[in-house]
Amino acid sequence: MDKPVSLWSRIGQALAALARGEGLAAVFDHLRAPPERSVAFTIAVIALGAKMAKADGQVTRDEVAAFRRVFQIPPDEEDNAARVFNLARTDVAGFDAYARKIAAMFGQGSDVLKDLLEGLFVIALADGDYHEAEDAFLEEVARIFGLEDCCFRSIRASFVPDAIPDPWTVLELPPGTPMPDVRARWRELVREAHPDRAIARGLPPEAVRLAEARTIALNRAWEELRQGAEAG
Repeated sequence: MDKPVSLWSRIGQALAALARGEGLAAVFDHLRAPPERSVAFTIAVIALGAKMAKADGQVTRDEVAAFRRVFQIPPDEEDNAARVFNLARTDVAGFDAYARKIAAMFGQGSDVLKDLLEGLFVIALADGDYHEAEDAFLEEVARIFGLEDCCFRSIRASFVPDAIPDPWTVLELPPGTPMPDVRARWRELVREAHPDRAIARGLPPEAVRLAEARTIALNRAWEELRQGAEAG
């Protein structure tokens, strides 16, 4: 039986299929079919991450290494991942062109784009700092993705240590929402973040840790609000 082609080998094949002179953004036009959505998702995170890595004026080893925390990259596949990063970093196309292509591919406001934004937050925080330029970058990406501001603030509150982890913000609810509605919203968001649902959306298994991190933040927010309601 033939050995299955790895995600990273499929990424290498997608890059090899680019016509001479085509920029990396063109790869998203060739990966619209569902079987290749995990390839497209991975390339999107690396490509936008490479653009963002320069947002604070420098590319650090920590930021490059952050891809290993988002994706499990076997040593013999690192060249394919590095090629995506370097192509994006040297591509004359701006990050907004990438973001528009990605939004068109997955559909504005889709849960996949929320997954992708979470991966970018992991990369942004890899060096221990969250810069104003990175915040502006991610906010603009979220806008192009068609994600509501409350969604952006929820993800930021879940990942940025200095952001006030307001449970209402994490659950994307206005303060004072009745507890039955809070419970329903928490359950809905936890279902969306479940690793099985994430994989079904096209998130590669290598990145399911993003879904796990989101679930932890959602559960923490629910517990804080539940305990506060019981104490009140």
